[in-house]
Amino acid sequence: MSSKELPAALALAAEDFARYLRSERGRSAHTVRAYLSDVGSLLGYAASEGVEDLPGLELGILRRWLGAQSEAGLSRATLGRRSATARAFTAWAVREERIEADPALRLKAPKREKSLPGVLHQGQVLRLVEGAESAAAEGGLLPLRDRAMVELLYATGVRVGELAGLDIDDLDPDRRTLRVIGKGNKERTVPYGLPAALAVDDWLRRGRPALATEASGPALFLGARGKRVDQRQVRSVVHALLEALGDTSATGPHALRHSAATHLLDGGADLRAVQEILGHSSLATTQIYTHVSVDRLRKSYLQAHPRA
Repeated sequence: MSSKELPAALALAAEDFARYLRSERGRSAHTVRAYLSDVGSLLGYAASEGVEDLPGLELGILRRWLGAQSEAGLSRATLGRRSATARAFTAWAVREERIEADPALRLKAPKREKSLPGVLHQGQVLRLVEGAESAAAEGGLLPLRDRAMVELLYATGVRVGELAGLDIDDLDPDRRTLRVIGKGNKERTVPYGLPAALAVDDWLRRGRPALATEASGPALFLGARGKRVDQRQVRSVVHALLEALGDTSATGPHALRHSAATHLLDGGADLRAVQEILGHSSLATTQIYTHVSVDRLRKSYLQAHPRA
């Protein structure tokens, strides 16, 4: 319902609110358009319930408005934005003395859905590391590094910043473990497998010595000029390998972290063990991966079971 179709008092309120938004500094034109679209939707719904002026805008109407949109399939993120718009609008109306009490004070925004970047299937990971291996086999020093970085990212689930910050002494080749300094300067020990061990050993024997300079220090992974590799370089390497797959929406190193966690749980790993490996301070953060695993299980069931 456009402002021209609204009852006169509601249309006037919408126009005044629009002027208020445009007068505020720091609000982009896109944000203003989104706010006005949401307010138009709210007032249109209120009008459909017989509301003709702002004092008739009650909490129940706000809740039913959001409920109707939820039933229409709007995402939680959009519903959260619209509830925030409603609170901003009613707070403005109170300040302008258009209404006495704010009906949105008890309006709760729906919890945002937790989402992950594209999680790779195990077959995709295999193709990814095979791509890195092929590049390393063709020669050059940096492809040896790139292969080792990708193998470690997937093997350990470390964050890109943690990988870039690794020193040679953080490796324990005999036990195949890695000492990682994570968020909050917390230290943890993470195991890694044989493929990662072989790739890292190859880099340390054939790649790193040829690039190392006085500026290298103890850094495990180096850039072309011998300095410690930075996060941007790691992201660029992983992005190129993911792009070469051609069948994933994943774009960076975090996708390998998410994939490692998901595959660990798919394989029967204990949730608290995965929490320790990832360095999560809260188990709730790790539990998102159980949802991913269950979703995959459900899809497999629906595709395979004759009476699904």
